[in-house]
Amino acid sequence: MTLPRLHVAVLMGGWSSEREVSLMSGRGVAGALRARGHRVTAIDMGRDVAQRLAEAAPDIVFNALHGTPGEDGTVQGMMDLMGLCYTHSGLATSVIAIDKGLTKQALVPHGIPMPGGRIVASEELYRRDPLPRPFVLKPVNEGSSVGVAIVTEASNFGTPISREAQGPWRHFARLLAEPFIRGRELTVAVLAARDGPRALMVTELKPSSGFYDFAAKYTDGLTEHVCPAGIPEEIALACREIALAAHRLLGCRGTSRADFRWDDSQGVEGLFLLEVNTQPGMTPLSLVPEQARHVGLDYGDLVEAILEDALAGKEGSP
Repeated sequence: MTLPRLHVAVLMGGWSSEREVSLMSGRGVAGALRARGHRVTAIDMGRDVAQRLAEAAPDIVFNALHGTPGEDGTVQGMMDLMGLCYTHSGLATSVIAIDKGLTKQALVPHGIPMPGGRIVASEELYRRDPLPRPFVLKPVNEGSSVGVAIVTEASNFGTPISREAQGPWRHFARLLAEPFIRGRELTVAVLAARDGPRALMVTELKPSSGFYDFAAKYTDGLTEHVCPAGIPEEIALACREIALAAHRLLGCRGTSRADFRWDDSQGVEGLFLLEVNTQPGMTPLSLVPEQARHVGLDYGDLVEAILEDALAGKEGSP
């Protein structure tokens, strides 16, 4: 389809822990759309978001929100009720993909390799370790590595974890505990296309210190992006196939990003999908725009491709 000139509401900001990242994404998207001749209404989401969207009456909403409530199905449900066309995944997919436990339930039975582990009450951590150390603790419903902790024998969290120790257990009632996978951090972007979604390529992420946490993701210079990753073709192919399969199984739309850990001493058996992000960042440091550039799509092309997919879905709906 040829993309006409549109009135696009760019929804950004909000009140999640990823607010500032969302604002950067939204400003980038809005600027790219204006440069392509589209009319843009930028909306920093507040509690009056439904009223502001109704007043704007856009042709389509570009959802540049990250975290809750913009990525967990809440805003998607609201826009469904309002009859608005919007980018990225819909309500059901968003509810499942934001929840790391539900994501495992949806993907593992179909052969997608993911780490084991279990969901634990944070209060339980003060009595006993949920898994042998080293293990990872992460919030069940957050993205961008918000609140992730690696608990090792040498960590200063205590054994078991002390109530006084700083960590995600002080901010979240439930956490996902997973075995720590030694090795390398890989990621794959999947982008919708007219002939179906395609996995773009594999990027390896090399933090300058520590691990790939929130600061490493969004602070310039803290992480080296190796794109394409210097890994065996067998591993690159497996990453792309798993990312594409997860995108389809979850019912993602527009674009998604699949994050992996790879223990390179174990070959393909050491490759594990960690999570699928249904609304990946669109900032200058974000991975999806970087991979798109490597396959010949500039930032404006990428934004319009995401809009085109949403409009195609609307045309195909009953």
